[in-house]
Order: sequence, then structure tokens, then C-alpha cells
Amino acid sequence: MVFTIIIVLIVALVLVGVIVNAIQQHKNKVEGERRAELSKQKGIIDNTEAALATAEQILISQRLVFIMQRRILAAIKAAKHMGDNTTGSNDRIKSAEEALKAIDVHKSPPSEDSFQLPQGDKQVIQFIRGIKTMRSFLRSEFKKNRIESRVFLAEDKLLERLQLRANVDTLIRRGDTAIKKNQLGSARQCLEKAIGALAAQPNQDEFITIKKAQLEEQLLNIESNLKNVNSQDVAKKEKSEKNDLDELFAEKKKW
Repeated sequence: MVFTIIIVLIVALVLVGVIVNAIQQHKNKVEGERRAELSKQKGIIDNTEAALATAEQILISQRLVFIMQRRILAAIKAAKHMGDNTTGSNDRIKSAEEALKAIDVHKSPPSEDSFQLPQGDKQVIQFIRGIKTMRSFLRSEFKKNRIESRVFLAEDKLLERLQLRANVDTLIRRGDTAIKKNQLGSARQCLEKAIGALAAQPNQDEFITIKKAQLEEQLLNIESNLKNVNSQDVAKKEKSEKNDLDELFAEKKKW
């Protein structure tokens, strides 16, 4: 009888140990998932705030600014819901809500004619990366059903347009630099890439048509200059070879 009781107690202790261990593992898993999700929300806040700072140098609509600011607010509230009273503090929520209220979503977006490419290569790279980042955020918000299809399409089109202009203007600038250095081959490659980027656009509007025609004319001039240079090189080479032959077969002088 005593032996049976001892066996039962041992089995009970083992079961309790297994249950406690399972509960602890479950708690660790839940806590790990909470930390991972909290880290994700902090990343959303930091990355979106960085994109908003970059947006000051990019011609974007106030509606897109509103979408990104609302994205930040949603992440702050999510952090608070997960128990992070620092990232999700009431003051931070209030500040984000006030920033949203101050945005005029009905304000017309800046004119495309006011577009200016940054001067330095580093600034250009940051500019293009900023546009790509905002397009990524826009797609993310659309997948979460936070914005309507028509809004997504309109805003993404504006960003796509900016990205196209930045890429084309960068290639044109590199082409001009190559021409000044008399590197006509490199200049031709830059212009061909710029023309290709414009030609690949499904909607060939007035800007694309005019810009493409200008670049094609410039490309013809470069190709003409390259032909002239090549012809001159061939003529020089033939003359040099002729002189070598003349010297080789020239009548030897007798001394």
C-alpha cells in the first residue's frame, strides 16, 4: 500500500513538472512573440519618421504625409497595447494625433514642374531610396486595408513619376558630364538608358514624348560625333601604316 502511494506521488510529481515546464515554455514563447512584435512596431515608427524627414525634400502630397503619420500613430498605439508605456506613452499618442489633425489632405500636391534633382550623388541616392521606401509603406498600408484603391493608385503613380524623373535626370546629368570629358561612348550609354526608361512607360504623356525626342536628338549628335572620331582614327591609322610601308620599301641610299 505504501509502495503504491509512493509510486502515485512520483508520477504526480513528474506530471506536475511536465505541466509546469509546458506552461513556462508557453509563457516564454508568448513573451518572445510579444518582444518580436514590439520590435516590429518600433521599427515601423523609426522608419516612417525617417521617411517623413526625407519627404521634406521630395514633392509628395499632404495626403501621403497623412498616411505615413497615421501609420506612426497606429504603431504607437499597438506598442501601448503590448504594455510598452515608453514607446506607447500617452504623450506620444497625443502628439501624433495632433500632427494628424494639422495635415490638410485636400491640399493639391506640388507641381511636377518644380521638381529638382539634388546636386550631390549621395543626395540623389538618398532621394531615390526615399521614394522607394514611401512606395513600400504605401503598399503595406494598402494591404492592411487602411487606404482605398483609388488613393493607393493615385499616390503610387505620383511616386512612380518622381522616381522616373529622378532616374532619367540622373542619367542625363551623367551623360552631360561624360560629354564634357569627351567620353562619348559613356554618354551614349547614359542617353540610351534614359530613353529606354521613358519608352517603357505605359502612358506616353506630353512630358515623356518631349523629353524622349530631345534625348533622341542629342543621341544622334553623339553618334554622329563618334562616327567622325572613328573615321579620323581610321584615317590616321591608314596614314601611319602607309608611312611605315613607304619607309620599308623606300629605295636605300648608297653611301
